[in-house]
Amino acid sequence: MVSVASLFAQVLSLISRRDFRRAVGHRGAEKAAKGFSCWDQFVAMLFCQLGGANSLREICGGLATALGKLRHLGLAKAPARSILSYANTHRPWELFEDVFLSLLGQARAVAAKHKRKFRFKNPLRSIDASTIHLCREVFDWAKYGRTKGAIKLHMMLDHQGCLPGWACITEGKVHDVTPVKTLRLAPGTIVAMDRAYNDYTLFGRWCEAGVYFVTRMKSNAVYRVIDWRIVPLNNNVLSDEVIELDSIKGRKECPHRLRRVVVWDEVNGREIVLLTNHLTFAASNIGRIYKERWQIELFFKALKQNLKVKTFVGTSENAVKVQIWTALIAMLLLKLMQLRSTFGWSLSNLAAMLRMNLLTYRELWSWLDEPYTYPAAEPSEYALPLFAHVLDSRKGGT
Repeated sequence: MVSVASLFAQVLSLISRRDFRRAVGHRGAEKAAKGFSCWDQFVAMLFCQLGGANSLREICGGLATALGKLRHLGLAKAPARSILSYANTHRPWELFEDVFLSLLGQARAVAAKHKRKFRFKNPLRSIDASTIHLCREVFDWAKYGRTKGAIKLHMMLDHQGCLPGWACITEGKVHDVTPVKTLRLAPGTIVAMDRAYNDYTLFGRWCEAGVYFVTRMKSNAVYRVIDWRIVPLNNNVLSDEVIELDSIKGRKECPHRLRRVVVWDEVNGREIVLLTNHLTFAASNIGRIYKERWQIELFFKALKQNLKVKTFVGTSENAVKVQIWTALIAMLLLKLMQLRSTFGWSLSNLAAMLRMNLLTYRELWSWLDEPYTYPAAEPSEYALPLFAHVLDSRKGGT
């Protein structure tokens, strides 16, 4: 007989119920709630992400067809569409951000046990933003253009485990660098980012705080060369220079020595000009750090392809943010399972296989380690004659 709950129930057990209740109390999310708890809402929205539901009807109907399996999820019954819609519209989305941050600590503890890709011990982060286009007539609050609507997901990726370490959701017209200015990073952190984040005020503040950055240098940047460094042979590094910004704005906002490194991109056949304030790393390492920034692009691709962040089950701003934060929680859960499994899961394959087996009764970690060889539970011997009797009775009635 099956001695475990469904895979979905075991995935939910990775969420600390104590931390969840503390977050509910802190946000006052269940004020005037009548029967439908925040945990019920969270389970329904996580089912939307992991189960691939496209609408409120599919979420509520999918949970309703689970019958007795709901008790393992902490649900008394499947929610009605109107109740779930109301909760997504009125309950604070900050609750789900708190759950995300709580789960992030658990995922980082697991990721810390894995081997680092680089030899240096500095924390490596990537920052980028992705625009999610919306219909302006339906999502009238998502201002982007005269006829278009959009929101922008700003995110920082922790390369130790490729975990989303920070996220912010803004209107589509907000510049990429604006939310990043509010970040406070630990000294020694290395941040890789693209050319959209060229901001001399930010660079100057990071230099003073001991935070390192690696980014693309703008073609119209004004600078003067202080020192030329020797470039090693048989390398993709073309030049390595120590510079100072020489424009009026550059001298005022970032009066620090920087480094201009030119590397050759063999894939696209072009030069890439990098700007950094790290003066001691080898120039080849600077190029590798910027190349590693591509992981955040892959993360956004995986998020949009495997979870529900392009189509929404609610139209209000609060409902959209609830769904995006739930998607980030689902991504953390997938990453946590991927890191702890001994099987070589790709993220997309893990998401697809979990979706197909979400409500089956399998032991989660045994299934993750041996997904194609671990035997499923079989009916007991006394159940087989009963099952045959039911089939015979149905045939006789036709």
